[in-house]
Amino acid sequence: MTTSTALVTGAARGIGLATTRLLLERGWRVAMVDRDEEALTEAAAPLDGARAIIADIADPDAAARMVAETVEAFGRLDAVVNNAGVADFGPVEETDFARWRAVMATNLDGTFLVSQAATPALKATRGCLVNIASISGLRASTLRIAYGTSKAAVIQLTKQQAAELGEYGIRANCVCPGPVRTKLAMAVHTQEIVDAYHDAIPLNRYGSEDEIARVIAFLCSPEASYVTGQVIAADGGFEATGVGLPALRT
Repeated sequence: MTTSTALVTGAARGIGLATTRLLLERGWRVAMVDRDEEALTEAAAPLDGARAIIADIADPDAAARMVAETVEAFGRLDAVVNNAGVADFGPVEETDFARWRAVMATNLDGTFLVSQAATPALKATRGCLVNIASISGLRASTLRIAYGTSKAAVIQLTKQQAAELGEYGIRANCVCPGPVRTKLAMAVHTQEIVDAYHDAIPLNRYGSEDEIARVIAFLCSPEASYVTGQVIAADGGFEATGVGLPALRT
């Protein structure tokens, strides 16, 4: 039986690391990509079947290298999880062009570059792309002019990929996490924001990194063989309610 291989960006922590661990548990091999060398090296060290690749997806030259290293190490590429992203929250007036471009370079450009570089390898395996956007790409909120716009663009990019690459058997889907209980989120979300999210989310809680990872793993698996061009909000029902949160205003 052939062992499937995934390339996961932003794999040093959070959803990327949770996805890596879950795929490894399910018998995959994983190329873990991150620009944080120290964190990635530490995260990958205890994981059998994982290979750490230090790279910044915002670097146009990095995408081809990470794909080549993955195929050289494992012989094939079956799934790409475009998880790496940056968050920069601030008012419209304070988001200058440098901040705007920094967000777009990673969240949108990097996702495009890695996907494009991986396409020949995915054609060979009839593999899949799973792009990680955000609930902020589906519904507007304050302080997210660059971040929300970049994630909305990732959603459309996914649909374009599904439309064009389907003839090669390549599936492309998008996961939009809602509020997730990550270390970063818990460090910056005040109790007022936490309470407001709980009130607005039908399931009345934050999600976990593992819960998002399970959605991603499903989309990578043969069980999702006829699923492409889809946008799945893993958000406890938050997007369905469509109500803004005053607590998120400055």
